[in-house]
Amino acid sequence: MKINILYLALILCALNSQAQTSTFPVNGATDNRHTIYAFTNAHIQTDPEVAIENGIMLIQDGVILEIGTAVKIPQSAIIYDLKGKCIYASFIDSYTNYGMPEIKRGEWSPSPQTTSFREGAFGWNEALKPETDAAKIFTSNIKDAEELRNIGFGTVQSFNKDGIARGTSVCVTLNAEDGDNAVMVKDKATACFSLDKGSSKQDYPSSTMGAIALLRQTSYDAEWYRNEKDKKEFNITLEAWNGNLSLPQIFETTDKWNVVQADKLGDEFKVQYIFKGSG
Repeated sequence: MKINILYLALILCALNSQAQTSTFPVNGATDNRHTIYAFTNAHIQTDPEVAIENGIMLIQDGVILEIGTAVKIPQSAIIYDLKGKCIYASFIDSYTNYGMPEIKRGEWSPSPQTTSFREGAFGWNEALKPETDAAKIFTSNIKDAEELRNIGFGTVQSFNKDGIARGTSVCVTLNAEDGDNAVMVKDKATACFSLDKGSSKQDYPSSTMGAIALLRQTSYDAEWYRNEKDKKEFNITLEAWNGNLSLPQIFETTDKWNVVQADKLGDEFKVQYIFKGSG
């Protein structure tokens, strides 16, 4: 028996650009219609444990208004009869690099690089990039978004996979055709870490032990920087590190020993990491 499945992202979010007054000028006549769509007679799976048979779902401006079996359908609504079809909540991928720029790695040099070559008021190690804000470098990708939607995903969390401290991730929906302003759900979703120094050509750290030591020392530096009242310097890296502490902290690992090492580090500084395993 052939089963027709209709995937709709059940995102109860008022951030959809069409549901708000646009901050961009319109070239031509403005369309202020807010059509309501009613999907009827569907099997609606609202979460893994709750299913509604012969259900009705109302949508307006990309936002779900109501779901149930006794939903009153407005006279002006456009009705789609989905008898024999299913509506599922979309999957959420919480760990992607969707929409992120390509990471450029510098050419190998035979000369040792002991100091950071970054210009600006940053920290001393190029592998530490907590100031990286994924929301500011994110660009929707229609082709990649379509591929993800085709396998059931509707929302993703994306970050720049470069460095030991990788900065913050962004949460976006996959309706890429609507543009970057319309898809952004949360600009700073999580803080991301790993034991891979990424594109940094600086010699240190050169091992897992060195990466742990760098994270530990930076945690102490950030603690001092946060509490010191008479600072003589401004440090973008430590400012961002401290600013990200209120976010969920995701730590990417490659084996079980990475998890043990990172967890001990977290215990020392009262940080509970969420571990992304190697699979």
